[in-house]
Amino acid sequence: MEPDSGKVIRIISLQYNPDTLTRTFQVQSYSEGTDRAEALRLKSSPVETIKLEAEIDATDQLEFPDQHQNIVDNGIHGQLAALETLLYPTSEALQNNHEQAGRGVLEIVPMEAPLSLFVWSKHRAVPVRITEFSITEEAFDTSLNPLRAKINLGFRVLSVNDLGFKHRGGSLFMSYLKNKEALAGTVGSATLNSLGLEGL
Repeated sequence: MEPDSGKVIRIISLQYNPDTLTRTFQVQSYSEGTDRAEALRLKSSPVETIKLEAEIDATDQLEFPDQHQNIVDNGIHGQLAALETLLYPTSEALQNNHEQAGRGVLEIVPMEAPLSLFVWSKHRAVPVRITEFSITEEAFDTSLNPLRAKINLGFRVLSVNDLGFKHRGGSLFMSYLKNKEALAGTVGSATLNSLGLEGL
């Protein structure tokens, strides 16, 4: 989406839901055991990373070539390109920077990419930065268009520490955190007796 306006530029849907999703949290503690008075303090939200493996397969579409002419002509190039372009500045932005450099502009502002969101059910819609991306193409047609591929994706969830509270991504992160807190509240608390304790 566009960070300022919130306009959705493109939605890329995975063809199949991955079997597994790995999430890792790196705690942002205030002190690493050096100050007892600060042992329970947190600097910020943990750094959350997400990893998954997705598959794209054109086999089903090729059974009905009249309905999927793009797949017949190009294989899954289009689906792969849609994901790959998340990593690139636009050709227009590159050309614009090149022209500015040619006019003698000394400082060119780095290009801002659109805000990427990872949506995994209504409970997880988070702003992310892609940190890992690899594609293994496994089958090809006679024109060497890929027909099947495995994609490994790694994301870093962007929090208010990365984007700020006023940024659209920051507000999306806050919604994600509030939703997480609400879900945690739906689970009852165990009693000390259930843990074999009479008191603490």
